[in-house]
Amino acid sequence: MTDRSDLPAGRTGGRGPAALRPAVPLLTALALWVYAVRHTDVSRLDDFGLVTALHPVFWAGLAVLTAGFWFTVRDPRRPGGWAAAYVLGLLLMQRATQAVVYPTPLYAWAWKHDGVVDHLLTAGGLQSADEVGDMAVYDQWPGFFAAQAALVRLLGVESAAMYMAWWPLVSSLMLLLPLLLIYRTFTEDRRLIWTGVWLFLVADWVGQDYFSPQSVAFALHLGVLAVVLRRYGRPGGARGRRGQAVWTVVLSVLVVTIVISHQLTPAMLIVSLLALCLVRRSRDWVPAVTTVVLFLAWCLTAALPFLSAALPDMIRSVGDVGGNVATGYGATPTGTGAVATSWAARLLSGTVLLLAVTGIWRQRVLRHRAMPLLLMAAAPLPMFAASSYGSEMIFRVLMFMLPGVAFFAAAALLPGVRPLAAEAEADTRGPAPRPGVRRRGIGLAGPLLVLLAGTLAFVPSYSGKDRINYFPPEEVALVRQLFDEAPEGSTVVAANRNYPLAYASYGTIDHYWFLEDERRHVDEIVRDPEAALARDMTGVERPGRAYLLLTHGQLANSEMNGQLTEAQLNRVRESVSASPRFRLVAENRAGAFYELRREAAAGAPAPTAAAGRAGAAGADGAGSAEGGAGR
Repeated sequence: MTDRSDLPAGRTGGRGPAALRPAVPLLTALALWVYAVRHTDVSRLDDFGLVTALHPVFWAGLAVLTAGFWFTVRDPRRPGGWAAAYVLGLLLMQRATQAVVYPTPLYAWAWKHDGVVDHLLTAGGLQSADEVGDMAVYDQWPGFFAAQAALVRLLGVESAAMYMAWWPLVSSLMLLLPLLLIYRTFTEDRRLIWTGVWLFLVADWVGQDYFSPQSVAFALHLGVLAVVLRRYGRPGGARGRRGQAVWTVVLSVLVVTIVISHQLTPAMLIVSLLALCLVRRSRDWVPAVTTVVLFLAWCLTAALPFLSAALPDMIRSVGDVGGNVATGYGATPTGTGAVATSWAARLLSGTVLLLAVTGIWRQRVLRHRAMPLLLMAAAPLPMFAASSYGSEMIFRVLMFMLPGVAFFAAAALLPGVRPLAAEAEADTRGPAPRPGVRRRGIGLAGPLLVLLAGTLAFVPSYSGKDRINYFPPEEVALVRQLFDEAPEGSTVVAANRNYPLAYASYGTIDHYWFLEDERRHVDEIVRDPEAALARDMTGVERPGRAYLLLTHGQLANSEMNGQLTEAQLNRVRESVSASPRFRLVAENRAGAFYELRREAAAGAPAPTAAAGRAGAAGADGAGSAEGGAGR
């Protein structure tokens, strides 16, 4: 195929078969995707997650889609609508596949947030730490959960679990408009805009698009930056001042929504806005000052109880860069699949970052005109030293860098990219590349292979740990039965918190995850499971009862994150099953739960090291036990 990407943009190819040519690879790819998801079996996932479970036709469809996009976006005769259609097709294949092939929603964190929404609906209002323990942190940042509670009532569904499997697709679609507005601030070159969007979606493997406050807060974060870049710092007299006043109100509404919904995003937004102040006019301080004031106002009022308790740990974590790459017990990917998918994610991110550096170096005019976007990409980096955020800061920093990184990475793949026409014309630093002249080293096949490799690498990076994240219907039914039967005041003991509905009824049910306890105590449980667990589960007052829950999801998380092996956890289950101190209540192929008999439960008080309504490391479920380990 002839490369016409450097020809002057003219009229589209007219009406007829040629004008519809881009539809052929797009429709072919979608047809292959439909066939693949209909013939994918997820009943037996291995350590490679969805990668090996997908029907091979899926990979062919993804390759056809990528090639079709590349040839279409570089052809100046094609209207921009075709590029948008390909991006939507990519989103469908990326973010809707899991919703289609899995019969239940993914991620223990999503189920946790569903529990928070359900609790808000049941309690009818916000509660304090005296009432719900550490889970009160969610009531101190209630924006997302209150909105979801209202949506559940509006839709008339039983819970957010009815739609949260589709949330990754919805939240990713929310990013498109602000991302396009940001890119259009610096260029009119639709090749650069849409290739930047494609690379952003491909490199956004971190997984923060699930049902969480972070997913909405990030979209609003981009919305604020789009408003600031496009509406501030422009002259216009009294009319301009009135217009900016209106946009300040809009910006304030967006910032308030972020501030009351999430802990980290306001801080990321502040550092980005401060970075923009370095290259914009003095009145651009208005967005930064507004954000700082609103953020501090919330921290010093509604969020003060949590921040007061967490402040000592937050101060100690400043400068602890090593906390972002913590390894050891429970934090090290174990097994061929876990290690391979972790390296796929690292190579994908490294490649996009390297492309961005190349684009910054090669595209001199672009880096001069898009300096604000370059600063936005670098602004989150100091957050590495501010906190490890439960070993997740490295993933969050990468995500907040991506809008700028993807833009310059796209510039590395394209010949002769153009900034805004008016600015390029006014640039006296040198002429832009002439149409029809291809830069040395920029061809057609090489960038296509890079784009294809990145697009394919997204799948293992994003879905390679689905053995941990997927809970079969039998597991959901088992856990639901447990919480339906457990009286108020009961305690549920489990290996870890990686199971669905783990936070159901957290206002009345306590939890203890023994793999999060000290390693010494875990070794005691492995040596003598029956005696150690019976001792840990004593002291539950009537009418409450003590239950032990062991499930498929706990086993997968324990094995793939270097905790206990399958043989060790099976030994725990066999010891409890054979003990007269425990009674089997329910069992299926996804797990079982046992009740500690009343006569065995009388005695010493239950341990408190990890018990209680614990585990609320962040308003979106951040924490080394929940969110790290490669996501």
